[in-house]
Amino acid sequence: MGGVFADLVGQDQAVGVLRRAAAAAAETVAGGRGTGMTHAWLFTGPPGSGRSSAARAFAAALLCDGPGRQAADRGCGHCEACHLVGVGSHPDLTRVRPEGLSYSVRQTRDLVLKAAGAPTLGKWRIVLFEDADRVTEAAANALLKAIEEPPARTVWLLCAPSPDDMIITIRSRCRVVTLRTPPAEAVARMLTERDGVPPDMALFAARAAQGHIGRARRLALDEEVRRRRADVLSIPGSLGGVGDCVVAAERLVKTSTEEADAATAELNETETAELRKVYGEGSSGKGLNRGLVRGGAGALKELETLQKSRATRIKRDSLDLALLDLAAFYRDVLAVQFGAGVELTNEDRRREIEALARGSSPEDTLRRTRAIMRCRERLAANVNPQIAVEAMTLTLRSPGVG
Repeated sequence: MGGVFADLVGQDQAVGVLRRAAAAAAETVAGGRGTGMTHAWLFTGPPGSGRSSAARAFAAALLCDGPGRQAADRGCGHCEACHLVGVGSHPDLTRVRPEGLSYSVRQTRDLVLKAAGAPTLGKWRIVLFEDADRVTEAAANALLKAIEEPPARTVWLLCAPSPDDMIITIRSRCRVVTLRTPPAEAVARMLTERDGVPPDMALFAARAAQGHIGRARRLALDEEVRRRRADVLSIPGSLGGVGDCVVAAERLVKTSTEEADAATAELNETETAELRKVYGEGSSGKGLNRGLVRGGAGALKELETLQKSRATRIKRDSLDLALLDLAAFYRDVLAVQFGAGVELTNEDRRREIEALARGSSPEDTLRRTRAIMRCRERLAANVNPQIAVEAMTLTLRSPGVG
C-alpha cells in the first residue's frame, strides 16, 4: 500500500473501498457509470484510528492528476494535486475543523454556500468536515439540505467517532467507512520505520496509546508526554485516604491542563503571528499600520475568542484521554484477575497491576471502571472537572461505598 494511503496503518479493508471509489470517480469524470462512487461519505472509528487522515487521503485520490496514473491507482502522493491536499492548500478542498465545543448553523450555512461552487483546478469540489459530530441540531439540519441536493461535482467527507453520532437523516445519505484501532505491532513498526524510534520504545508507545497513532508518536518522541502519562497512572496506588483523593483529583486535572496547554500554545502563537502579518504589523507603511489598528484589532479579538473556545475543548478532550488511560489500567487489572492470556496495555506497570489484582475483587474493579465512565459522562455534561474527578477518585479508593 503506497501513495496517499500509506499512512493508514492497519486499515487495508477501508483503503480497498476508497481505492475502488476513487477509480469509480475517475470513471464518472470520463463519462462512465462510476459505480461505487457517491457524493457523501461518513468516516467513523475510535480516537486515533485515522478518520481525518483517511478522508484526506481519499480527497487526494479524487483530485490526483499524476501523469500516467491508472484510474484504479489514484492518489500517487507525488503530483501537484496530492501535494496541495497534503499541505492543506488545494483550492478545491475545504477542510473544516470545529474550534469550539460545537459548530453553529451560521458557520454551516457559510460552508454550504462555499461548497456549492464549481471546482477550480480539479474535477471535484470536496468538503472535509472533521468532528462533524460537533454540529448543533440546527446546523445538522442545514447540512442535511446540502447533502440531500448536492451539486454534481461536490463531495462531502464527514468524520465522526460513530455513525450514531450523526442524525439518522444524514447518516442514511452517507456511505459509511469504518476504521478500526490498528494493532500495536503495526503502529510500532510505523514509528520505527518512519520516525526512527527504537523498537522497544515504539512498542511501548503503541501499546500505551491503545492504537492512537498521533499519541503513540508523541509518547515515543516526547519525554514530557511520558511523564504526564506516568502521573495519571500513579493515581490508583496513591489513594490512601480521603485527602489523597482530593489531591489526586487536583493533580489529574492539572496534568490534563498542562497537556492541553502544550498542544495549543504553539498553534495559538503561529495563528496570531500570521494574522498580525496580514494586517501589516512590523511594516513601515503607515497605511498598513492603520489597517492593523482598525481592522486588525477586531480580527485579533475574534481569533482570541476562537482560541479560547478551542482551548476549552482541548482541555476537556485531554482530561477525557487521561480517564481512558485510567480505564485501560483497570481493564488490565481485570484481565489479570480473570487470568486472561491477553497482552496488557500497561505492560510497563505489570507489578502494580498484579498487586492491585491480588488485593481486590473483580467486582471492585468493575465498580472502579464504572466510576471512570460516569466521570466522563459528567464532564461531557459540563460538570465542574474538579468536582467530577473528586467523586471518581473517592470511588476508586472505596469502590464498595455509595
